[in-house]
Amino acid sequence: MRSLTPLRWLLLGGGLLFVGAMLPLLMVLGVLEPTFLLSFLSFAASTGGFITGFVGIALYGSHMRG
Repeated sequence: MRSLTPLRWLLLGGGLLFVGAMLPLLMVLGVLEPTFLLSFLSFAASTGGFITGFVGIALYGSHMRG
């Protein structure tokens, strides 16, 4: 199994943030039916993406220092 590099952490976080932003947009536009589970998944993706991206930034900073 390959380890997650700082760039992969950042890409994963960005992807989760994108999903966390698109799900509510699709619910507001009426493409998806808003349910509690879908709203919770959207919140979890957004929060998880933020945390994952923050970890990626921290790892990138420590990686650049040496």
